[in-house]
Amino acid sequence: MNKGRLAGIIAMAALALGAVAVAGCGGGTTTTSSTASPGTTASQSPTQVLPVTSNPITNTSTKPGLKITEIMVENNVDPATKKDLTDRLQFSLKNTSTATMTDLEAFYDMTDSNTGATESYYQKLTGLTLAPGETKTVYFDNETGPDHYPENTYSLYRTSKNKVVVTVQVSAPGYAIATAEVTKDAGTGETAGE
Repeated sequence: MNKGRLAGIIAMAALALGAVAVAGCGGGTTTTSSTASPGTTASQSPTQVLPVTSNPITNTSTKPGLKITEIMVENNVDPATKKDLTDRLQFSLKNTSTATMTDLEAFYDMTDSNTGATESYYQKLTGLTLAPGETKTVYFDNETGPDHYPENTYSLYRTSKNKVVVTVQVSAPGYAIATAEVTKDAGTGETAGE
């Protein structure tokens, strides 16, 4: 085989391998925990959060210091502006200790009151820091910015037409887990002010 033909075959093989490599790259989309409705893929919706099968929080401390002072899933209000917000899971955390809290994490369950169906979710509250005496509100709404975290838009909370009970646990290392519960009334599609 002559050198020209061999060089041509090698060049074609390199092009073919390059095309395969590009096709296998997923377009640069990064997903962490993600799920989607039937017929879609995780890479199409990187903010869809996967339910978890167990609670990964292992904190066993009994030392007081972290409190959930308010929790909402409907008729939401921005605590700073007092303006109505569209419905979402949001809760306010207060650090009653004398030390700054970091590495917080949240675990929450959703239970359909009629069917008994349940879903659980876990989220590291990345970037959240609570100074002594400070209160901050966190939002599960797929919005960007500090203290906003992803949510599963196909969750029981979003899709069930029945009452859904949401139970939240928030952990900060060295302090007792803070808990709260709230109920979404029957119906879906609530909007700000309703």
